[in-house]
Amino acid sequence: MSRDKTLFTCAECGGTTPKWLGQCPHCRAWNTLTEALAEPAAARNRYGQGTSHALNAAQPVTPLSAIEASDVARAASGIDELDRVLGGGIVEGGVVLMGGDPGIGKSTLLLQALDALQHAGLPTLYVTGEESGAQVALRSRRLGLEHSQVQVLAETQLEKILATVEAVQPAVAVIDSIQTIYSDQLASAPGSVAQVRECAAHLTRAAKSTGVAMVLVGHVTKEGALAGPRVLEHMVDTVLYFEGDTHSNFRLVRAIKNRFGAVNEIGVFAMTERGLRGVSNPSAIFLSQHSEPVPGSCVLVTLEGTRPLLVEIQALVDGGGPSPRRLSVGLERDRLAMLLAVLHRHAGVACADQDVFVNAVGGVRISEPAADLAVMLAITSSLRSRALPKGFIAFGEVGLAGEVRPAPRGQERLREAAKLGFTVAVIPKANAPRQPIEGLEIHAVERIEEAMSVVRGLG
Repeated sequence: MSRDKTLFTCAECGGTTPKWLGQCPHCRAWNTLTEALAEPAAARNRYGQGTSHALNAAQPVTPLSAIEASDVARAASGIDELDRVLGGGIVEGGVVLMGGDPGIGKSTLLLQALDALQHAGLPTLYVTGEESGAQVALRSRRLGLEHSQVQVLAETQLEKILATVEAVQPAVAVIDSIQTIYSDQLASAPGSVAQVRECAAHLTRAAKSTGVAMVLVGHVTKEGALAGPRVLEHMVDTVLYFEGDTHSNFRLVRAIKNRFGAVNEIGVFAMTERGLRGVSNPSAIFLSQHSEPVPGSCVLVTLEGTRPLLVEIQALVDGGGPSPRRLSVGLERDRLAMLLAVLHRHAGVACADQDVFVNAVGGVRISEPAADLAVMLAITSSLRSRALPKGFIAFGEVGLAGEVRPAPRGQERLREAAKLGFTVAVIPKANAPRQPIEGLEIHAVERIEEAMSVVRGLG
């Protein structure tokens, strides 16, 4: 089979060269050459011209007001937590990119979802480039899916995969993984930047033109980011990240990007002998079961997408040396240093000569600033060896001037805390509800020193 010639194009100046060089011969920039295809004029149809995936024909220009807007059609995956992250289900013609550490459960979850969709009457296709069909069948036996009718294709060549998708016409197709797929149009090895970008572009076009929902599994780097070019995340409609410690039974699936639902939504799963199972009450796994209140512990009501979660923040303040350590797990380290400075300046709580360790229980990662107040109260509790009251929760952002700022959707946070049996809350004054919440004593504060005074009065 003859291949089109390849050229290497400079990302800085756009110059080309017939072979890869470390330095661009035109602008002298280093490591800027990427592989591209040099196509003859008569063969400029690799993007689908003349095929069922043609997207390059001229389209009529239509005013926005004349375009009929309708709700997207969704298919429930049969796994409630996954549907929550996707925004209600799998969208027809949508492209989902799922990444996560090796062995965390990506293939397991997708195989379970395909089996549920198959039982619902939707044709499915599982394309595996990393395992043989026998290995996939062996995993299905372990998951209790020995009678599954999911169609399996062990293939890595893009052209054969697209031909199979066109012949089988599944409603949902999983590509596991995009880094193993290669196109004959390019000479580079599978997993290279050019191959990943090209294969993902063709699969995305196929999904949009045929209405097949595509799920692409992606590898991650040592830092936990999706491997491959950043354009990969821009191409797809939804980006999901699998989070969690492989030594723990719990996994989180977080939506980083979603054109059809809420961003930063999470689904919580427990790994069992029969695969992944959704956790209906995820707050329970983020709360330690102390028989009595202990110093250094404060429960935070955080918001993950549309779901309020109760997470225990633990702090340990211990005597340090000339260079005290500041370590945070699940929270931003730089923000911890800032909060310690605010705590000293505006509340008179000095930790300059102390080691400070802060941890979000359960392996959850909290990025919202509404955790500030709970972190500061937990640190103060550990430093003074005084436990916060039983059934105590807090949330609120703390500014550099010591003010306590409101958190979004405070009413939902308070209702979730009351539902789980918490009785005392310290919150920003702007989040104070107009009507009392049954069973919850609310203390609304404007400044951090006021919050400290309230806590001392409760103790």
